[in-house]
Amino acid sequence: MAKAVDVPVDVIPRSPIGKTRLFFTRHWHRGAPGQPTPDWVLRFCYGMWLAAFAFKLVGSSWDMSWHFMWLRDDLAPPHLINTVGTVIIVVLVAIHSYTGLGADKPSLRLMQIGLLTFLVAAPLDVINHRVNGLDLTAWSPSHLMLYLGTGIMQAGVLLGWLRLSPPGRFRTGVLLALWAFFLENTFFPNGQQEYGILGLRAWERGAPEAEPSLLSFAANQIGHPVDRTAILHFTMPIPEWVYPVWGIGVMALILALARRTLGFRWAGSLVAVAYIAYRSVMWPLLLGMGFPVSTVPFYLLFVGLAVDLAFVIGRDHGLLTAGVGALLVTAFGYGALWVQSQVRPWVLGDAHTESAPPVAYWTAAVVLVAVFALWAAAGPLTRRWTARRDPRVAPGATLGS
Repeated sequence: MAKAVDVPVDVIPRSPIGKTRLFFTRHWHRGAPGQPTPDWVLRFCYGMWLAAFAFKLVGSSWDMSWHFMWLRDDLAPPHLINTVGTVIIVVLVAIHSYTGLGADKPSLRLMQIGLLTFLVAAPLDVINHRVNGLDLTAWSPSHLMLYLGTGIMQAGVLLGWLRLSPPGRFRTGVLLALWAFFLENTFFPNGQQEYGILGLRAWERGAPEAEPSLLSFAANQIGHPVDRTAILHFTMPIPEWVYPVWGIGVMALILALARRTLGFRWAGSLVAVAYIAYRSVMWPLLLGMGFPVSTVPFYLLFVGLAVDLAFVIGRDHGLLTAGVGALLVTAFGYGALWVQSQVRPWVLGDAHTESAPPVAYWTAAVVLVAVFALWAAAGPLTRRWTARRDPRVAPGATLGS
């Protein structure tokens, strides 16, 4: 692929508005996906992707807390913030699609499919709320479609950046941020239990976080008075096995992919640190604004550490790395989650609060087997897919091996 001719550095404006004007002046013409992209355009475009995901991240985080407090959500501020991110994404996908800049065909298709899925899910979610009233779970079909659409978009952006960006620290920094966004979007449904357990304990100690109309509405949906049964149905409707399987097993696989693509020793831990740092900042902000807060999944730091150690000990040798990874992820993840769950009784005694949601620890065996199987299968599947995409790759090898 020929390299695009860059605009001289001294001509490129500093402001986003100036860069936008320059882009449309020089590059707004139709082209096939995979067009040679000037470095400044590539950086500006993916910087705007990061900004869009940041708007959606803040909006969705506040939205989860909002729904544990208020029944009313029409034109709620969290939705408006999320919408800003969505509008930016619509513009970006339109630019990629029309100009062919900043994305090859596979990455562009993922962006388009993800956006379409999200745009279909959004009105379905509104209809769901209008027809069925309050949607009590983050795991409902319409909500899952929203996460799925965002995740497919993020996968397209990750693939595009991996394939088109030049090596260097900037490439690594953007890739790290994209993996942190992808981890957060996938983990997001687990927030149901993290907010829910604190909401339940708040009601038990006589200081409910939710407004009375929300509690009454939730109780009426099951034909029940506002008692502990109704509050439990509102705050904790998800089985206890879901939280650790998703929070440890699925997150470990994502962190393993991040570690492989980032390529440096403690990459998995760094992605987990970035996510936990964000959650730790949002916690006091929500508390300061008077909104419900959640438990913070600090155990993910140890899941990231387990992934990194697996690559060090297993030396990235297929089944060995997968086996070591499954053992370490299960031991570190469940061990750290158990310790986190004991912080409340150790530090606060019988106080009506929690430091972690309820967990079904028997799922450790399931996570051990599933992580090993999926991690072990990832290598051959990746090599086969890479070989099909690039005939230069010999069977059993990957680019750069």
